[in-house]
Amino acid sequence: MNGTILLGFLGGMGGTEIILIIVVLLLFFGAKRIPELAKGLGKGIKEFKDASKGGQSDETKKIQD
Repeated sequence: MNGTILLGFLGGMGGTEIILIIVVLLLFFGAKRIPELAKGLGKGIKEFKDASKGGQSDETKKIQD
């Protein structure tokens, strides 16, 4: 897979900048916390999309039932 397609959302950032950001994240949060942060970010984005559509997510419907 072409790396430019995979990382196309990063715009004009080069490999050095991406590596620097990853290193800073590892130093700041630690390797064990990064998956937890990514999971929380994913849930937050999903909830935001559901709220912007005006619908309820499956988890919210299960809780209310």
